[in-house]
Amino acid sequence: MLDIKRIRYNHEEVESLLKRRNPNLSIGCLLELDTERRKRLVESENMKSEQNKASKQVPSMKKQGLDVSDTLKEMKDIADKIRIIDDEIKCLDIRIEEELLKIPNVPNPQIAVGKTDRDNMEVRRWGESRNFDFEPMAHWDIGTKLNILDFERAVKIAGPRFSMFKGLGALLERSIISYMLDKHTVDHGFTEIAPPFMVNKESMIGTGQLPKFEDDMFKLKSKDYYLIPTAEVPVTNIFRDEVLDGAKLPMYMTAYTPCFRAEAGSAGRDTRGLIRNHQFDKVEMVMYSTPEDSYRQLEILTIFAEEILKDLKLPYRVVELCTGDLGFSSAKTYDLEVWMPSYGRYVEISSCSNFEDFQARRANIRYRRSDNKKVEYIHTLNGSGLAVGRTFAAILENYQNDDGTVTIPEVLRPYMRGMEIII
Repeated sequence: MLDIKRIRYNHEEVESLLKRRNPNLSIGCLLELDTERRKRLVESENMKSEQNKASKQVPSMKKQGLDVSDTLKEMKDIADKIRIIDDEIKCLDIRIEEELLKIPNVPNPQIAVGKTDRDNMEVRRWGESRNFDFEPMAHWDIGTKLNILDFERAVKIAGPRFSMFKGLGALLERSIISYMLDKHTVDHGFTEIAPPFMVNKESMIGTGQLPKFEDDMFKLKSKDYYLIPTAEVPVTNIFRDEVLDGAKLPMYMTAYTPCFRAEAGSAGRDTRGLIRNHQFDKVEMVMYSTPEDSYRQLEILTIFAEEILKDLKLPYRVVELCTGDLGFSSAKTYDLEVWMPSYGRYVEISSCSNFEDFQARRANIRYRRSDNKKVEYIHTLNGSGLAVGRTFAAILENYQNDDGTVTIPEVLRPYMRGMEIII
């Protein structure tokens, strides 16, 4: 969440930045609540001061043999008024927190102002899209014909927007996961985490999924648990309500998890195959950083995700999201988009974001500076490294052959028991 002091003393700047996201965003209600709270707080403090003065007079009056009944009654009346005002302050605190939780992060001032993904700025491209001498098939057709994907039976078992990997398809998916985890842990220095796949409400609030996106989540009715929409949630919350040693920053963590999202998504082509499912696999990267180093870490995070695509020799591009396309918690985001031949366009396969201290304030994650021992909120970052199902789909489409087979990328062959082709 945003710092209430920043909103209080720099409200024009904050509202101006928020309106870059959405012209309809306003912090007027929050400012009114904050003003009212501070007014009530002054009243309470003044009355407590009067109460203290009166209480100090009572012993002296008793020694002088004076009647203290009126003074005691006055003290009781003041105490009753203080109790009422303090209850009002508690209610205002709850309302202020509710408002703060609804407000998105302010975008980095340097990113482009825009309304939709059409306004995103391309940063760079890598690789050349393949020129096929035959009509390339979509990954769902390739997978079905090779008998490594079964969508019909997945729908029978669960419902629409579920997939099932079979045989060499299951092995390929597992190989992708193992390769990604090895790449991040061995080459990039991440610590591997195997987190719970369910989290509590506090964890979802901490990373910004709640309260705004509750309708997109799968919740267990009998428990206050949510199925995770991404490993970002449990991994970021590992250090919730803790103070970290600044000398140990930055910290890198990676995790493979299934992800669960109830989002309706857009109708049409993206609802077919592996691109937009209710359940999908992902390898996630999470970073903790000092504020002054977080934007350098964002560039490193993005490069780490790019290295996966380079190793797989999958053409991609990097785009910087405009203000209107920015995620709720993010201050700046790079999307990696992989080339999909059957789509004839690039499709998102990773988002790498710097949340600055937005998530840290919600989850109360701080660090102690080694130079002056000052305690501050940490900066959190995360990025997909990568979305496994979309990587699987991109491999099928970019490595397909005219006889219906699929060549296995070289980097995955050791994980595929030495196989070079899926027949």
